[in-house]
Amino acid sequence: MLSKITIAEGFDFLAFYLKKVYDAAEARSVARIVFEDALKVKNLESQEYLLLNDLHKMEEIRTRLLQNEPVQYVLGEADFYGLKFLVNENVLIPRKETEELVHWILETAKGENLKILDIGTGSGCIAVTLAKKLKNAKTTGLDVSSKALEISKLNAEGNKCAVAFLEKDILDEKQWSDFENFDLIVSNPPYIPKKETKLVSKQTFKFEPKLALFVPDDTPLLFYQKIAKLALNKLNPGGWLFFECNEFNAAEVKKHLENEGFKKVELKKDMAGKNRMIRATL
Repeated sequence: MLSKITIAEGFDFLAFYLKKVYDAAEARSVARIVFEDALKVKNLESQEYLLLNDLHKMEEIRTRLLQNEPVQYVLGEADFYGLKFLVNENVLIPRKETEELVHWILETAKGENLKILDIGTGSGCIAVTLAKKLKNAKTTGLDVSSKALEISKLNAEGNKCAVAFLEKDILDEKQWSDFENFDLIVSNPPYIPKKETKLVSKQTFKFEPKLALFVPDDTPLLFYQKIAKLALNKLNPGGWLFFECNEFNAAEVKKHLENEGFKKVELKKDMAGKNRMIRATL
């Protein structure tokens, strides 16, 4: 256990040890998050000594990070589109690609009082952000996991916005009769075939909810097909359907939507140049 070190020394110490599980650049990035968000330290070059309580906290966090636990779960929160979201092992960690999806929705969605459905809401990051950014939007978040919905409800409260939440299995078509019609339906559904497990990072595979990640190998488009069918019945004329996709089968999702009669089906690359987003209308 360390005893007395400066803030600058503590930051360098943490970044050095995190290179055991991250590359050098990411190790410093994660260390910065720990110091800024958990320890509330802004000047990472400060020669002031770390408070003893902060030193203990840093050591506890370091131990968990070295076990590959994602920093967002360790700290209990994640940043998304300028907002803070509570996260734990029952919800996926919000990602940059999903921020890009939300940005595309905000560029597309026109008018006020839009009725929005977010399927597989998880932490609520999509539903809550849209509720915050779109004027008078009536937003609903749906998830099959009651534990995920506990988190999403807290995030709606914490970000001071009104979102309705439903616990339903979107794969069960008998439950669809309860839904009203919507102007916009969005989903970042499970889309990783189990055979692609090796492509998933250690942090993700070990700690994030597999229910929200994986689909059977023989039905990789399961959720896209079901949600597209729902949209054909519950999307208002001129409404939009948005998906986040697996880069390896995004073209198949696009083709499926076209075959089902959707119009203006557009596949969009993320900042990394991967096919990750689709929008379509009726």
